[in-house]
Amino acid sequence: MDEHDRLVECFEAERPQLRAMAYRMLGSLPEAEDAVQESWLHLVRADRSTVSNLGAWLTRAVARICLDMLRARKVRREEPLDASVPASITGVQGLIDPEEEAELADSVGLALLVVLDRLSPAERLAFVLHDIFAIPFDEIALILERGEAATRQLASRARRRVRGAETASGADCIRSREVVTAFLTASREGSFETLLALLDPDVVLRADRVAVSRGVAGEIRGAASVARLLTGRTRFGTRFARPVLVDGTVGVVVAPRGRLLLLLHLTIRGGKIAEIEVVADPAHLHQVRLAIPDD
Repeated sequence: MDEHDRLVECFEAERPQLRAMAYRMLGSLPEAEDAVQESWLHLVRADRSTVSNLGAWLTRAVARICLDMLRARKVRREEPLDASVPASITGVQGLIDPEEEAELADSVGLALLVVLDRLSPAERLAFVLHDIFAIPFDEIALILERGEAATRQLASRARRRVRGAETASGADCIRSREVVTAFLTASREGSFETLLALLDPDVVLRADRVAVSRGVAGEIRGAASVARLLTGRTRFGTRFARPVLVDGTVGVVVAPRGRLLLLLHLTIRGGKIAEIEVVADPAHLHQVRLAIPDD
C-alpha cells in the first residue's frame, strides 16, 4: 500500500466522527459532507510531516471550516422561510437522501438542532466541541483564536441558552411536558378520543397570517373541532414535532430535519390544553427564546 492509499484509509476511518461533528455544528447533512470533503483537500495540500495526530488535525480542520460556513450563513441572513424548508417538504431532490438526513436529525434531536441554530457561530462551535465531543477548551480556543477563559465563557453562555435560564416551577414544567408529550403522541397516532381528553372543552386554536396563508384556519374553537384538525390530513407535521421550552414554558416546535417550520405556543390550565397558537411567521420565529427541556 502506497502513502496515498494509507492516507485515504486513515481519513475514511475518521470520516464518521468528522461527519457527526460537522452535522451538529451545521445542522445540514449536505453542508456537513462538504465540510468533511474540504478537510480532505486541506490534508492533501498540507505538510503532513508536521501532523503527529491525524484525528486531532482533521478535527481542527473541520471545525475551522464549519466556523467559516456558519459565519457566512449569518452574513447572508435573513433568508425567506421557504428557503429553509427541507427538500423532502418542497419535493426538490438532491444528492443527499432526505430519509437519511431525517433519521440523523432525529437521532441528534430535532429540538436541539433548532436551539443550536440560535447560537452565534463561536458559541455553537464551543458548545458542540466541548459539551458533545469532550474536546478540551485549550484546543477549542486555538480554533476560535481566543483565550481559554473567553472560550469557556462562550460555552457557558451557549449552555445556558440551550438549557434555558428561566422556566416554570419544576412540578408545573414536568406536568406540562407530560401533557405535551401525550398530545404529540395522540396527534401522531390519530387518536381522536385521547386528544379530546387532553383538550379543554373550550380550547381555542389560533393561527398567524403565514400559517393561514398555508391553509390553516385562522381560528378554531372547541375540543372536537381542534381534535379533528389534529388527527386529520395535515396534523401540523407532527412526525417532526418535539417538545421545547418557548419563552420558559413548554411548547412544540415542528422542525423537519431540524429546520424550524412551525411553533405551537400551548396554554395549559388544570392539566388540559386551553389555547394553541400556531406561529409560522419567520420574524416571530426568530425572536422567541427556545431551550431544551430537562429530562
